[in-house]
Amino acid sequence: MAFNQLSKFIVALCLIQFISGGYSATFTITNKCSNTVWPGILSNAGTAQLPTTGFALQPGESNSIAVPASWSGRLWGRTLCSQDATTGKFSCVTGDCGSSTVECAGGGAAPPASLAEFTLNGANGLDFYDVSLVDGYNLPMTVAPQGGTGGNCTTTGCVVDLNSGCPSELKVTASDEGVACKSACEAFGDPMYCCSGAYATPDTCKPSSYSQFFKNACPKAYSYAYDDGTSTFTCAAADYLITFCPVPPATSVKSANGQYPVAVGVSSSSHSRTPNVFVFATITLLAAFWRLLPIF
Repeated sequence: MAFNQLSKFIVALCLIQFISGGYSATFTITNKCSNTVWPGILSNAGTAQLPTTGFALQPGESNSIAVPASWSGRLWGRTLCSQDATTGKFSCVTGDCGSSTVECAGGGAAPPASLAEFTLNGANGLDFYDVSLVDGYNLPMTVAPQGGTGGNCTTTGCVVDLNSGCPSELKVTASDEGVACKSACEAFGDPMYCCSGAYATPDTCKPSSYSQFFKNACPKAYSYAYDDGTSTFTCAAADYLITFCPVPPATSVKSANGQYPVAVGVSSSSHSRTPNVFVFATITLLAAFWRLLPIF
């Protein structure tokens, strides 16, 4: 009988592994901006899209998403979005993904946009994550591991509002107000800034005065294509809190003369974990399998 129970237990474990595909993470996306943000999510090539690829977050709201093992992709915030009353088409001034609806139908963020990039369960079982301003900037954002181990489980991102101080040749405006800041590559198309052509290696592509504008303000964020050494972080078995317009440290506020987006406080209850849909599915199927499994 003990052998029979052990056999059932081993089969059950295999079933759990098969269904869940291993570790999965929860992304909690929080909007602390004073205006609505529409997060967009795009899976990398060869990775299935998540059940949701875009939605609205009102000021102070959070949304939690279960992300399967080995997922890789990027997440960003869209701003100044609206739906055309005549055509019904949904569009955004910054971060638009080219979709006619709130959901992003496979399209990436139109630059400039601040990007959070993830590769879960990568080399040595570590998650790799970063916040990139290589394609420009539109919102302050941070990525904070929750409960991870090993690696370098560090909060990264950019808490500074760069839109007001953006160089005029990079600034994107709407109603005479700065709403985003282009990368030099996007603004000028020069291979030297794009790390392309003769500049497509770490030895030939170096920081520019424009990339240094981003790096000086946001030391942990990617400022140009080969900014790996100070901008990529790793963690294992973590959930992640992605925050738009995080409240900057007091010292940062002082150094930037207080020029930050108005933040809206979010209660701790809004950060609570939501049940993982993959776990529920596994438990349900496991229970049915257990009842049907014959006793040898």
